[in-house]
Amino acid sequence: MYKARKKVVRAVLKRRRSSSASSSNQYGNMGWGRPSVLHAVVVIFLEFFAWGLLTVPVVNVMAQAFPSYTFLMNGMIQGVKGILSFLSAPLVGALSDVWGRKSWLLVTVFCTCLPIPLLKISAWWYFAVFSLSGVFSVTFSVVFAYVADITDNNDRTAAYGMVTATFFASFIVSPALGSYVAETYGDVSVVLLSTAIALLDVLFIIACVPESLPTRPKNWGAPITWEKEVTIDKLENDL
Repeated sequence: MYKARKKVVRAVLKRRRSSSASSSNQYGNMGWGRPSVLHAVVVIFLEFFAWGLLTVPVVNVMAQAFPSYTFLMNGMIQGVKGILSFLSAPLVGALSDVWGRKSWLLVTVFCTCLPIPLLKISAWWYFAVFSLSGVFSVTFSVVFAYVADITDNNDRTAAYGMVTATFFASFIVSPALGSYVAETYGDVSVVLLSTAIALLDVLFIIACVPESLPTRPKNWGAPITWEKEVTIDKLENDL
């Protein structure tokens, strides 16, 4: 009788361990807690706060590099980056469906912030890398996909609003703070501070952001093309 009870207890403990292990591995081993909107909000805030700090230094460098065509070159650079982001956003979103949100959050944030330290190293390299970084400067697409994975239809609109509000909030304080630091300590200090915040964002994704896709989708390994992902039906649904 005692041996039978002992076997039952062992079987129950084994089931509990296996169920807890499966629940902990459901969203991956790496990350802090379960996926939440807070993770997405922090990622967005840090990225665009870092860029907001560079408002004054970027204007100063652009005026020095293109004294006669400052606004024209700014429009061209921003235009090239915007076109590349427009073309790559559907593909990056589809790839995040296959390879996971966390990995593509890391790629998009890293590539978007990559030009920051180049601002005081070489202006030409900065503008070149800044333009080409548009290929991966689609953090919003991955963040919205991340939020969609962890929210239901009733809470999704509010979560999207929170992410968008955080984006605008990051630009309320950062330009003024960057201008103050630039006047007090110089543009180099602003670039260093912005680089540190960008690195903090990358480290936060690596150490704290859990994966929001618990399992691989059914289309795992299927070929992904721009024509397949960008269709009239999908554009109409997005609008």
